[in-house]
Amino acid sequence: MVTSIQITALDGIVNVNSLFTFAVFVGLAWNPTSPSDTLITDTACTAGRSVGEALISFHVYSFSCFLFSSLVALALKQAIRISRTPGYSITQNNPFHLPAEFLGQVNKNLLRIGMLISGIGSAFGCVFLMLALVNVVQLKLGTLSCGSSHTYAAVVPLVIFVPVAILIYSSLVLYAFTR
Repeated sequence: MVTSIQITALDGIVNVNSLFTFAVFVGLAWNPTSPSDTLITDTACTAGRSVGEALISFHVYSFSCFLFSSLVALALKQAIRISRTPGYSITQNNPFHLPAEFLGQVNKNLLRIGMLISGIGSAFGCVFLMLALVNVVQLKLGTLSCGSSHTYAAVVPLVIFVPVAILIYSSLVLYAFTR
């Protein structure tokens, strides 16, 4: 039997991943390495080519993780929709009046594993997006090695709040996994 907690968790994964995927696309469309679009005054603090390459790589990794996670979550939701559950009703759960032979059972263990995999994909996507944002800060405000207070003021909250949010998110996914 599928609970509303599992359906809500899958909906949350898909919704959050959609927002982050949009953010990644915006980040990839923008040219962060343009020398005219920076706030760095000391040329010694200008980030090198490797930071720009890492920025693009982390955006692509992030997009891949979010897309993977969303596709797994959507596949699980589709499997739930076409399965027969206790309390099955032709009018509510089967609006197309499919014969019972076309309906299957959802293996609860596979559902849990799929939810866990989808949650892990989202968490990794958030980590890669955070790393991409750290590189954006280095391109715009100066490298971390220069010790700019503006750079640290942007990066420190990012590397504190994002992992805490991932921990909370992971806890909720694990809670849904056990139910």
